[in-house]
Amino acid sequence: MKEIVILSGKGGTGKTTITASFCAYLKNKVIGDCDVDAPDLHLLLSPEIKEKKDFFGGAEVKIKQDECIKCGTCLRLCRFGAIQFIKNEKFVIDDFLCEGCGLCYHACPVNAIEMKEKKAGELYISETKYGNFIHAQLFPGEENSGKLAAEVKEKAREIAVKEKIPFIIIDGPPGIGCPVISTLSGANISVIVSEPTVSGISDFERIVELAEFFKVKIKVIINKYDINLKKTEEIEKFCFEKKIEVIGKIPFLPEVVEALKESKIVLEFSRKISSLLEEIFEKIVE
Repeated sequence: MKEIVILSGKGGTGKTTITASFCAYLKNKVIGDCDVDAPDLHLLLSPEIKEKKDFFGGAEVKIKQDECIKCGTCLRLCRFGAIQFIKNEKFVIDDFLCEGCGLCYHACPVNAIEMKEKKAGELYISETKYGNFIHAQLFPGEENSGKLAAEVKEKAREIAVKEKIPFIIIDGPPGIGCPVISTLSGANISVIVSEPTVSGISDFERIVELAEFFKVKIKVIINKYDINLKKTEEIEKFCFEKKIEVIGKIPFLPEVVEALKESKIVLEFSRKISSLLEEIFEKIVE
């Protein structure tokens, strides 16, 4: 079983668009979307949800007012300023500031503080015409996106092993944060999609450094390469010095925009770009 992760240092490089086309090209695979904060691969794959699971990513902390003796221990110990003494009458916890660390829960002398698991998102097991699809949604303002991304990968691997499917394709989140680290963990190859802009190059170099740290093989696709040929040359030079293969350069094409406006996969929408994408995907599989 081979795990292929498609990443980008920043949003808007075309990573998900390329991932969706790869899903249409490669047969017999499990698909995962680890961009749990802002998932959008489902917009192109049109999945039919078969199973939904609640995700508990943290703790909800409450003070039981009828048992609180107002000793102030929790207020003194909370380093996040999440506990307040309201109108000299009662202690309350600000859910927005609380990190769920549990210190107040363990320190309370009369056990007047309770901690309960908090539903922070949902994980979906779906079917598409391109294969099994595992995706998730973290609720706005919730944390532990790295943990939820790890659960997406775990479920994708479980299905791949059970059904003896040889490939897993993961659409990773942008950036270099916790969910990206979870997505890279255990991958065989990372395909990094870059764009020839100042911010694109800066963030591209950071994601390359992260993939190198985890010793994951790297391949690079330069998307919209013809919007700034000088910056494209900078990316190619950087890859040459790092001994990283650039497996393809995709021009900016209006057909791609038209495909996305219709929620269509580019590989199936435009003959002009399909042959180019197929050559790139073949290099990934090899």
